[in-house]
Amino acid sequence: MPPILWIHGDCLRPTNPALLAHPDAPAIFVWDDALLQQYHISLKRIVFMYEALLELPVTIYRGDVVAQITQFAQLHQADTIVTTATPAPRFKTICNQLRRDYTVQVLSEPVFVDIPANTDTKRFSRYWQVAKSRLIP
Repeated sequence: MPPILWIHGDCLRPTNPALLAHPDAPAIFVWDDALLQQYHISLKRIVFMYEALLELPVTIYRGDVVAQITQFAQLHQADTIVTTATPAPRFKTICNQLRRDYTVQVLSEPVFVDIPANTDTKRFSRYWQVAKSRLIP
């Protein structure tokens, strides 16, 4: 069975490794209601992400990420979900939940910058302060 692709907010670009590895596979992006509410994502950032999504071959849903991906996988009769690695805190939890019923392949990509594992990634500005100091001495 062909896989489905789970495209998440940390890799919204045409060169996403999952899209490159499986260019004909159906792809899903889910606006994570819980994450949007918990992190108070600004409308400006949501619009930026939406504009990036419009350039990708993805079907866009909203709600519970695991439930939406599960329904999408069932719709496409897939037993494998392919996605791209991210340090986002919720990613591991979502992958573990999906692994109960599916094979989940997490593709890595070249490291942009090596940052400590305990770096706060909840806000881009905090991440960037650490990353910038390692990129631009």
